[in-house]
Amino acid sequence: MATKKRSSASASTKPSPKASSKSSSQYGLAPWLGIAALVLLLDQLTKITIVRLFSYGESHPVTSFFNLVLIYNKGAAFSFLGTESGWQRYLFTAIGICAALFIIFLLARHAGQRMFCSALALILGGAVGNVVDRIAYGHVIDFLDFHVRNWHWPAFNVADSAICVGAVLFVIDELRRVNK
Repeated sequence: MATKKRSSASASTKPSPKASSKSSSQYGLAPWLGIAALVLLLDQLTKITIVRLFSYGESHPVTSFFNLVLIYNKGAAFSFLGTESGWQRYLFTAIGICAALFIIFLLARHAGQRMFCSALALILGGAVGNVVDRIAYGHVIDFLDFHVRNWHWPAFNVADSAICVGAVLFVIDELRRVNK
């Protein structure tokens, strides 16, 4: 009799397709906000370290193609609007906050979609990292400087890197979804 109960119990505990999709999102926002928080923490720790060790504009070669440098970016990506009078600080802060709120909404709505939410979590952590800089300092701290001979890619930071990796994952997720 006990054997019958076990077999019927194991049959009844077999996850249905609905249950397995629900179990992948059973933790809701927590894992995704955790990833975003880790990105934010790593971003802020690296920026604090660079600010304490470097003077503005100071550069230290690490390899033949990579330097650590302390640069302030008052604009957006690639210093877009960086030479304006200061109004852009508020615009980019507002855009970052709105983007973060929208991303949290999307994470809550699609918590079971792993790659999609991983991408959004990386973008969220990066966006919040740069918003923290804009609120605290009035600019974003950049310090990663890649170059080939005398041509330098615009300096960036961990937050920017997370945003870029998240964007690539987002595109890969969409391409996989389209090809199904």
